[in-house]
Amino acid sequence: MLRHIDWIWAVLAGALLAVMVTINSGLAALTTPFTASWVVHGVGGVAAFFLLLANGVVARRAGRLPQHGKAPLWSYLGGAPGAFAVALSSIAVNSELALAGGLSLLLVGQILFGLFSDQFGLFGTPERRLNRFDFLATACVIGGSALLIFAKGA
Repeated sequence: MLRHIDWIWAVLAGALLAVMVTINSGLAALTTPFTASWVVHGVGGVAAFFLLLANGVVARRAGRLPQHGKAPLWSYLGGAPGAFAVALSSIAVNSELALAGGLSLLLVGQILFGLFSDQFGLFGTPERRLNRFDFLATACVIGGSALLIFAKGA
C-alpha cells in the first residue's frame, strides 16, 4: 500500500483541484476571475502557513527536519503561474465548457507541458526520453477531452 502512496496523493490532488476550481468559479461568477484568484491565494496562503507549522511539529517529533539548502531563484516564482491558472480556469468553467470541459483542457495543457518538461528536464525535473506510449496516452486524453466538449450530451 505504501508503495503507491504517491499515486494516492496525486489522485487526491486532482480531486482537490476540481473542488478548488468549482468553488473559485462560483466566486468568479459573482465578482471577477482575478478577484476570485486573489481570495483563493489569500486563503491558500493562510492554509499553507498552518500546514507548514504542523509539518514542522511532525518533522521534529519524528526526528526528520528538512534540509535547508539554497533554492534557485526561479523556484520562488511558482505562485505566478498558479494565480493565472486559477483565474483562467474560472473563466473557462463559467463558459460553455463547464467544469468537465474546463478541467479536461486543463489536463491536456498539463500533460503537454509535462511531456515537454520531461523531455528536456526543465525546472530541475529528471530528464526522461519520451516514447510512443506517451504520445498514445496524450492522444487518448485529447480525444477524451474532445468528446467531453463536443458531444454535449448527445
